[in-house]
Amino acid sequence: MLDINWLKTFVTLAELQHFGKSALALHMTQPNVSLHLKQLERVTRTKLIERSPFRLTQAGQRLLASSQKTLQELKVCQADINALNDLRQGTLTIAASDIISRALLIEPFQLFKQEYPNMDLALFNTTSSQASSLVKSADAELGFVIAQKESLPLHFTELKAVHWCAVGHQLELVQGEVVQKDSAESPTLILLGHDTRTRDLIDLALPSLNLPRYRIMEVGSVDAQIDWAEAGFGTAIVPDFSIYNRENLKAEVVTLLDFPCTSLGYVVRKNQVLSKAVKHLLRLVSKKIALNKQPS
Repeated sequence: MLDINWLKTFVTLAELQHFGKSALALHMTQPNVSLHLKQLERVTRTKLIERSPFRLTQAGQRLLASSQKTLQELKVCQADINALNDLRQGTLTIAASDIISRALLIEPFQLFKQEYPNMDLALFNTTSSQASSLVKSADAELGFVIAQKESLPLHFTELKAVHWCAVGHQLELVQGEVVQKDSAESPTLILLGHDTRTRDLIDLALPSLNLPRYRIMEVGSVDAQIDWAEAGFGTAIVPDFSIYNRENLKAEVVTLLDFPCTSLGYVVRKNQVLSKAVKHLLRLVSKKIALNKQPS
């Protein structure tokens, strides 16, 4: 009989290819990692790993593929069992980008904690594509993403349409057209973030502004884009919801009507069982989004 703990040790060892690193990752001693491997090789009656240099044998490669699939199925199964049991204590793990969490999740999280005081909220602060991967692997129960493409084994639900805004003092709207101020002078500096999912959309859409000259500077987060724009260094291209809570925003805001509209929503695994706690959190987030006003 194959012990589940031996398989976890074997998979970690096969992925890290180092006994010491595997021991640290598993919070075990290195001799115990070696012991688990020996027990697994004894039960399977075959050598699974060559140590010098480190490599999997053919049998080890076969066991790795099967073990990864088995452990993943068990992780998904445990998540669904937790949801069916309607746990009111434990940890609810969410994955979202920095701007989504700061602009849309803080207040719903506060309200959620009032209803579920014994449940902890864990947040993976990551990009939209990474959030999808975390949900797919069952390392996160819920992911809030921008511009998610429907793909197995995920299901995407839209919460709002996302429009893009130019924040800064270099562009203005004249009779529905975005024009560059002082176009005879230096080129417009476009401030962009590093989230590749949104960059894919923005980079393709920039020519639609018909700016005579522009150059791009990447500054990191959406908040950093807005801060640089506020300081007069350029024009930030940001999603509309990122400026909802910026009541003291002094820079001009122009809605980019010709930019392609995208979606903000959440992803779960196909056929995932959603607990009452997750459903309640989603209602709170939906209410928060509905209460936000579109920028004028």
